[in-house]
Amino acid sequence: MSNISKWIQLNSQFVLDNQWCRVRQDRVKLPNGAILDDYFVHVRPEIVLILPKTSSRQVIFVRQYRHGVEKILLELPAGTFDAKNEDSLEAAKRELEEETGYVSSEWMKLSTLYDNPVKDTNRIHLYVALNAQPTGKQSLDLSEEIEVVPTPINVIKPKILKGEICVAGTVSALFLGLDL
Repeated sequence: MSNISKWIQLNSQFVLDNQWCRVRQDRVKLPNGAILDDYFVHVRPEIVLILPKTSSRQVIFVRQYRHGVEKILLELPAGTFDAKNEDSLEAAKRELEEETGYVSSEWMKLSTLYDNPVKDTNRIHLYVALNAQPTGKQSLDLSEEIEVVPTPINVIKPKILKGEICVAGTVSALFLGLDL
């Protein structure tokens, strides 16, 4: 049994609240009695992240610009739920086709992880899509410019070690599902 206690939330208010970014400022009391007046929490939506694997032993990656780090990164397809009542598997199927033009009829949930539990509220639902096949029906959002990058499985681990694949959710999904 753990002796660690939860913090007590004394007050909470949104200091930024729009459809793209929600930031909450909490006033909390720590177990040692100290009070933090300005603990900021980024309230983020749930996301799905997909590890699409083809029958020819390739993983379908996407390469895109990520403005937060100002880099073009190689990562697995991912996205948010379209509606509050959208099931995570349905969101995964939709995001895979929208971002890559690939579909699959063989899905397996790998895990649900917290993205950054220190300051963020969201979870990442990780799925593997086996025997993914191209449809050619990529449907990108206004802010997306995505290159689809089929990659042989045998070069993925060396790419991680070289830092060519460096997005945490992507590396987690690969670690959990690459050998399936």
